[in-house]
Amino acid sequence: MASRINRAIELLQADQAIYYDGPHTGHVLTYEQGRADSSTWADYINIGMEHGAFDMTGLESYMRGMLDSGPTRSGHRTPTVIVEAPVNGTDGPNVAFNAWQFRQILARGVHGILLCQAESADAVKEFVRACRFPHHKAGTEILGGGTRGRGSEPTAAPIWGLTQEEYFARAEPWPLSPTGELLLGVKIESPAGVAHADEILAVPGLGFAELGPGDLGLALGYTTLQRRPYPPEMEAARKTVFAGCRRNKLAFLEGATPEKIAASLDEGVRVIAGHNPATAEVGRAHQKRKMPV
Repeated sequence: MASRINRAIELLQADQAIYYDGPHTGHVLTYEQGRADSSTWADYINIGMEHGAFDMTGLESYMRGMLDSGPTRSGHRTPTVIVEAPVNGTDGPNVAFNAWQFRQILARGVHGILLCQAESADAVKEFVRACRFPHHKAGTEILGGGTRGRGSEPTAAPIWGLTQEEYFARAEPWPLSPTGELLLGVKIESPAGVAHADEILAVPGLGFAELGPGDLGLALGYTTLQRRPYPPEMEAARKTVFAGCRRNKLAFLEGATPEKIAASLDEGVRVIAGHNPATAEVGRAHQKRKMPV
């Protein structure tokens, strides 16, 4: 029996890396695809809505398909699902004006959201606030009160297997709330974001962060996707973001291959991109992971 609703949080809490699958665009959000993805090799499914369709009807069907085909072999009702939101985290007002996106996404019963193009602490604070109900008070002296309103719990709570009252208690960002089941992350992928990384990564309510080498590389003039070893200015940016994650006890997201995953894990990377089950197999063995896939 799983100890948490969110498998990704359960693993991170045990210092186990998590491996994700799912494209940044073109994900087919249907009931049938949800049933198929319920037995994924990955620890969580990334749903790309930054560039993919903002399809709430499809997302609701997808989550229902996952639920109806569950539970997972690890004992969770569904795999963790994290959605990349379309809004860019450039500044506080922009994120606040687009907070409806987070409310819509969370109402479908997903387990987390990734804010892309994070460039300021104020933007990230608005992001976290929009994902919180106002009765939760931890961290509000820095964040301000939550702005997520009543109304999503009738659709989200059944996916999590909770009553509506239980959902109000558990739909909180981890690790800000030790019992929270929401995993919130940010992608720092511009020179402005790197310049403000220290303040961004100190915002309460985040669970993970990544350096976005694709967009950062474009901003620096590289039209081909840069991979490690990065050009010097991108290596410096990685060092800044990784150090900020360590300082604030956030999981750092980065791609890895089967040949390099052990070194990445030993360095401290804990969220693994790459969409490769072989990487996950090698990494899980390296960490002596016990949870079934």
